[in-house]
Amino acid sequence: MTRMASDDHGGKVPRAIPKLPEIPEQERTPLVVILLETISLLKEMNQALKDEVARLKGLKGKPEIQPSKLEGDRDTRRQERNRRKASRKDQRRPGSQKRCKTKDLEIHDTVLIPPANIPEGSTFKGYQDYTIQDLVITVHNTRYRLERWQTPDGKHLVGKLPEELRGGHLGPTLVSYVLFQYYQNHVTQPLLLEELLELGLDISEGQVNRIITEGKERFHQEKDDILRVGLEVSGHINVDDTGARHQGKNGFCTHVGNELFAWFQSTESKSRVNFLKLLRAGEKDYVLSEIALTYMQEQRLPKAQLEALRNHLGQRFEGDGPWEAFLHSLDIVRPHHARYATEGALLGSILSHGLNPELVIISDDAGQFDVLLHGLCWIHAERLMVKLVGFNDNQRQAIKDVRSQIWQLYDELKAYREAPTEERKAELEKQFDEVFTQRTCFASLNRTLKQLHRNKRELLLVLRRPDIPLHNNLSENDIRDYVKWRKISGSTRSELGRRCRDTFVSLRKTCRKLGISFWSFLKDRLTGQERIPPLPEIIRARAQAGFT
Repeated sequence: MTRMASDDHGGKVPRAIPKLPEIPEQERTPLVVILLETISLLKEMNQALKDEVARLKGLKGKPEIQPSKLEGDRDTRRQERNRRKASRKDQRRPGSQKRCKTKDLEIHDTVLIPPANIPEGSTFKGYQDYTIQDLVITVHNTRYRLERWQTPDGKHLVGKLPEELRGGHLGPTLVSYVLFQYYQNHVTQPLLLEELLELGLDISEGQVNRIITEGKERFHQEKDDILRVGLEVSGHINVDDTGARHQGKNGFCTHVGNELFAWFQSTESKSRVNFLKLLRAGEKDYVLSEIALTYMQEQRLPKAQLEALRNHLGQRFEGDGPWEAFLHSLDIVRPHHARYATEGALLGSILSHGLNPELVIISDDAGQFDVLLHGLCWIHAERLMVKLVGFNDNQRQAIKDVRSQIWQLYDELKAYREAPTEERKAELEKQFDEVFTQRTCFASLNRTLKQLHRNKRELLLVLRRPDIPLHNNLSENDIRDYVKWRKISGSTRSELGRRCRDTFVSLRKTCRKLGISFWSFLKDRLTGQERIPPLPEIIRARAQAGFT
């Protein structure tokens, strides 16, 4: 590494920076270790800034020379390829075995094809079947002629359309197709309109927009019921949030779900107050209960305000307006005091409506989700180790060893979930302390271990509740599809559009978890067949049957 120095002419010439001598281990005091790590970090930041400047100037970076594929032992590589090929052959995915692919197909049409030039005297020997799968995509217009009759007393009677056709001049299959293409396949409205016009439909941009957003009250109600029932029957939920722009402004979309359901809601905030409001599952009240006051006390609300609130123990306030007026009447106006009181009253509300107080909330350690029983994701916790960069071999080896110990503990916790015992529980608690209280040669690693040890209660909640997962992958997987949709369609423009997006992504992901075709679900609801029970009923039944 070099730096620039001035010459006699005022120019800049490179001057070498002296190399830092190796410091013996016995001379590495804690201060020296921290200074060495700081120097290493500054070097990395300096190089990153140089690379960024070079990129902005359009300069070519340092070439990355890949090792030649011609190097190495060819026989060794050939043996490795053969080993992998044999391994893949022995470990085929379920369902990949040979089977008759047309055995259970529904046959819609049969065409007889005789051979050409059958010689006279030939004997018929039956048929050799050959099944072709195809798709019929065509416009199908139906004219309904409503009969008109006049009764003897002069009144007029007119035939009525079927219930599923009274929403306009578009049939339920077309409406289902538009919703499926938009909400399942992420086809944008302009492309969807172009597709329908090319198929021969006489449809406008406004009609497509109305199909996507208007008249979906039944779907909205079913989506709201999914959360209410899901919270009632679940022992744990996974939660996460992501950005969701609306009307050109930054907002957030919160995901709540588990193996049975997925529920999304977009709002302007991702605070704890907002999260507790979502857990009310449509309720709008605030309740001052003992649990609410205990929460406020834990948040260190001033004693005078706690006593004032205790005088109204058991009182219920319907809506934001009455609650805010009540806080002002008690002179609870400081933002953080009002927030603590509001969070407690919201917690009292959701528990008064039947939410399980032993519900475990699994998150990635975002503060707004730290309510009730809070469990942390081990995958996110371990990522703190990934961010550490050692600047010598000893530190890099220390990081590697600690990460290996963490994953070993993780595997043993997975095994504990299958067969929990009190003896094993005590052993794992001791092992956790040994891993996260050890001292290494890397000060930054020690600080990270100390930070993770402070989360012992949340990380080891599985010892108390073996039914909960050790990670938050489910929520991340569910929300990834929403992120992909956001990248394709951008932000929502209207409140109705935002509500429809949340509703249909919730219904679609829940259908997938329950093994229900989203296409069949849409057609069932729009044609009024009612062959698929309401999703909340299926969730309740699956929970009672143990998720089978």
